[in-house]
Amino acid sequence: MLDFEKIRARAATRKGGPQVLASLLGPVPQNTALARIPDDRVLSTMAERIFAAGFVWRVIEQKWPGFEEAFLHFEPKRLLFQPDDFWHELTSDKRIVRNPQKIRSVRENAAFVERVSKEHGGFGKFLAEWPADDQIGLTAYLAKHGSRLGGHTGQYFLRWLEWDTYILSQDMVAALRDAGLEISENPTSKRDLGLIQQQVNAWASQTGLPRKHISRILSMSIGENHSPETIREYTGE
Repeated sequence: MLDFEKIRARAATRKGGPQVLASLLGPVPQNTALARIPDDRVLSTMAERIFAAGFVWRVIEQKWPGFEEAFLHFEPKRLLFQPDDFWHELTSDKRIVRNPQKIRSVRENAAFVERVSKEHGGFGKFLAEWPADDQIGLTAYLAKHGSRLGGHTGQYFLRWLEWDTYILSQDMVAALRDAGLEISENPTSKRDLGLIQQQVNAWASQTGLPRKHISRILSMSIGENHSPETIREYTGE
């Protein structure tokens, strides 16, 4: 495998130097801090990432106050007490994006969040206690037990909550392959995901960097060389 410091140096050169690169990595995530996140904010973040998938993110962000009102501020218990008519009426509610499948996912994920919260004393506590070196296990759990939380959506959900997450973007995968990791261009198999987790864990141990930063450095080391301004606008940091 290519030494990670060489990958970091290449990313720094592309972005204008080590200081600029460092400014694009964002804050260091603290997984234990998620224990304090209330269930309604967990469900809100889930819903936002689900509605943003395949859509213009900025549009969802601009409309989000309307989503909060329409979905009763995403309090799982309140939502689970709502009758079928409540959910049917949301399909014509102009405050939100009226996608019936994604609306249904909020109802299903309210039950998911409530169930996990009862078992662990809060969904945030469940996430805080999950081993940081087993992202593939956590995303597999979300995909299996949640609604529409597979693939990148589950990864972005964790990233938005500030769980220390790497995002398997096209550029990150390309950088891993360029570094010598023998994975496919679209790594979805258990073998490929396991190799990625193993390599990211190894680099995290070697460098002391959070997995989020490793992910961003890899992505910025290859592919289209987006300007720092474009990256900051995209990440909102």
